[in-house]
Amino acid sequence: MATFRIYLVAVVVILGAYTAIVGAHHGWDLLRIFFTDIAAMTWHGQFNADFFGFLTLSALWLAWRHEYSPGGLVLGVLGLFGGMMVLAPYLVFASYEAGDDAAVLLLGKARAARRS
Repeated sequence: MATFRIYLVAVVVILGAYTAIVGAHHGWDLLRIFFTDIAAMTWHGQFNADFFGFLTLSALWLAWRHEYSPGGLVLGVLGLFGGMMVLAPYLVFASYEAGDDAAVLLLGKARAARRS
């Protein structure tokens, strides 16, 4: 689990720096660019559509893991728009809560307890 946490922290640091540089040089109008590329039916758009699938999967998993509670729905929305900058810190936190139990990490405490 320690290697997993190191990876997640590295992703946040690298992606945070990369995002800051891109935002400083190209502005912060990401959503317009993102969806315009998808509409253009180019490889950039294909990548964005594929990535959007991962974002929605992440959002659904976050909400599901928290049993669609209000907090889980908020986490899902944050995950949808924040991507790895939300999911990676969340997973670091959740991994400490889960200890070495992958079932608890993936399912949440309540669902993991019901499995037994």
